[in-house]
Amino acid sequence: MISRVLDTAEGPLGVAEVLERAQSDLPGLGIATVYRTLKLLTDQGRIHPVTLDGETLYEASGRGHHHHFSCTSCGKVFTLHTCPVALPRGTVYPGGFIVEAHEVTLYGRCPQCAAPQA
Repeated sequence: MISRVLDTAEGPLGVAEVLERAQSDLPGLGIATVYRTLKLLTDQGRIHPVTLDGETLYEASGRGHHHHFSCTSCGKVFTLHTCPVALPRGTVYPGGFIVEAHEVTLYGRCPQCAAPQA
């Protein structure tokens, strides 16, 4: 159930969000089981942690190169499937830094929060 929650999520989720969503189908699910399962799924490579603003979130692995958008109004984090940075692996950045990978998080208001209120 925890794996399914992360597979269908629109972006990375925190532990509390995973618990809440999984409890809709498994009401007796406890937080300790969520932590143990997240560790197991991470060790198996099925999910991976994403750190945003000091909080560890989790998302399914195998989604390819992507970035995140964090809504400053509702707090949801969304996956962006386009890369706003043209910085391929192996690029030599000024000062001799060789790029191996990059992560970008954009901050602002999601479409729902940015919509005019009627």
